[in-house]
Amino acid sequence: MNETYDEKPPLAVEKKTTGSDSDIERAGVHSAYLNPVVMEENYEGKPTEEDLATLRRVPGNIPIIAYLICIVEFCERASYYGIQPLISNYVNRPMPEGGNGWGAPPRGDQQTPGALGMGTVAANAVTQSFSMLAYALPLVFGWLADAKTGRFRLICGGVAVFGVAHALMIVAGSKDLLLAGTSKAPYFLSVYILAIGAAMFKPNVSPLLLDQMTTTVPTVVTLSSGERVIQDPESTTERVMLWFYLMINVGGFMGVATSYSEKYVGWWLAFTIPMILYLPLPFLLWFLYKRLILHPPGGSDLPNVFRVLSICIRRGGIKKIGRHGFWEAGKPSNIAAAGLAETYPTTWNDQFVEDIRRTFQATGIFCFFPIQFINDNGIGGAASFLSTMLETNGVPNDVINNFNSLSIICFAPILNYGLYPLLRKLGIHYGPIARITTGLMMSSIGGAGYTIINYYAYKLGPCGKYGSSDCKEGTGVAPISIWWLAIPFAIGGISELFVNVPAYGIAYSRAPVNMRGLVSAINLFTSAVAYAIGLACSSVITDPYLTWDFGGPAITGGVLSVIFYFLFRHIDQEEFALSQNKDYHLEMEGTVNVVGENELNKSSNRPAPIADNEEMMISQKQ
Repeated sequence: MNETYDEKPPLAVEKKTTGSDSDIERAGVHSAYLNPVVMEENYEGKPTEEDLATLRRVPGNIPIIAYLICIVEFCERASYYGIQPLISNYVNRPMPEGGNGWGAPPRGDQQTPGALGMGTVAANAVTQSFSMLAYALPLVFGWLADAKTGRFRLICGGVAVFGVAHALMIVAGSKDLLLAGTSKAPYFLSVYILAIGAAMFKPNVSPLLLDQMTTTVPTVVTLSSGERVIQDPESTTERVMLWFYLMINVGGFMGVATSYSEKYVGWWLAFTIPMILYLPLPFLLWFLYKRLILHPPGGSDLPNVFRVLSICIRRGGIKKIGRHGFWEAGKPSNIAAAGLAETYPTTWNDQFVEDIRRTFQATGIFCFFPIQFINDNGIGGAASFLSTMLETNGVPNDVINNFNSLSIICFAPILNYGLYPLLRKLGIHYGPIARITTGLMMSSIGGAGYTIINYYAYKLGPCGKYGSSDCKEGTGVAPISIWWLAIPFAIGGISELFVNVPAYGIAYSRAPVNMRGLVSAINLFTSAVAYAIGLACSSVITDPYLTWDFGGPAITGGVLSVIFYFLFRHIDQEEFALSQNKDYHLEMEGTVNVVGENELNKSSNRPAPIADNEEMMISQKQ
């Protein structure tokens, strides 16, 4: 059965609804739905308060083009993560004795592949600085896409930069350069060029994906079974981003192939595989160009964000920051009511101030993510160094970290089609804050796992607390299988599904329309903070301190998980809303409306079914 409704979304504002507690209790619905976003305008399919409290919520349909964007993400992440895990061994370890000259050790030997032999401190510094750039520079490129270039153009630029980096890296894997000891220059150039390409690509691809979603407001529809349900933008965002994150980690799993290549063949093959995985990207982007909904740059909202913040501080004082009512001082209606319109001229509306409030709230949420990232992978290169202390028996030491991606690949469909639909069917609202808290706790448990393994590696290994150093006593490794590391890596991977997937939706939904690229970059920047911490701690991420390198963050993460939940749990009581405030400027003389989509700034490639004033047919098959 099909249902039609007007696609043009109304402006959303938050309001508390009323309703008897007995009605809600009879419905068995979580209290999160007592605070829905009520739409100011009527539209076909708009749920009533009773509908919001009683009807089951389902995700809307995901367009085919969204799945193709996920494939683009797979290609980029496969080429990126095919390289990233190899940096530690390439920089840390010297060329193996008796190896084949390409950096691979002799068959059956416990040696680790290597090239430059610069030690753990240098390897950690390169690894952390590479990743820090890849996750810090998106702040620049996210803003640039919003304000100047548009998302798609910057994505294409990042892909071009990627190509240069991969070509240089293949040169750095050549036998002649490795044996002559002259591979440093092309290698380090390729590593940091790759970081720049990733920074151009990453902050723009998830907003581009969510730009394709047409479920932007809660809408009552009827399924083919006759059941009335609410097509929910939060559930739709959750589903598509789980697919997106799944493809990220399918790409990340390509590190298995490159790790085995460095172990058994050499660096030339390990660096060629990511280049091959990269090659489909230009052709995919060319195919998608005419089929995407593309929002051209509309000028950044950032200057007006600072103006609103300045007015709020000047009117409320610094002591008011973070307190209830702080943002009210920046609303034009409040300024006019106080007779201060001439003192504080405004070119925005009240809803824009609400969007800023939600954006700063999202930024506060992101501040807790570095500890999850540290516990997920170990601070700095600690997990990689721990792996060199364990028995590999022919397994490349850096292949084990792929259990992080493998756990995500296995668990994401369980969440997407098992746990989350079951909870929705039972009327249980497992909101983003509850999910993120779950992920933070899980990552702390994973960190405790690393701590225990490292403790026994030090205790049982022939080198004691210097097992990850260049120790030659006995076999040089503890009698502990490297496969034990799969447990904390897997726990950390599952924790990412509970933390990072909701974060993508929060970054997109709680940002003003022309700041979505920047806010997405702020989310990514938390990983840069984690890498910066790892870089700052390079001098102590080495023997004999590795046990506390794992244990300290694990304890900290457990404490911060509790603090996080009590700070932000109220957000789970709010109705999920996408800002539709596309042209937030007030109508006032001398103000040109150039932000968001308007007559001066139209989205390109808009398919006919979602053009203004047209209706869209929605399939009811779930």
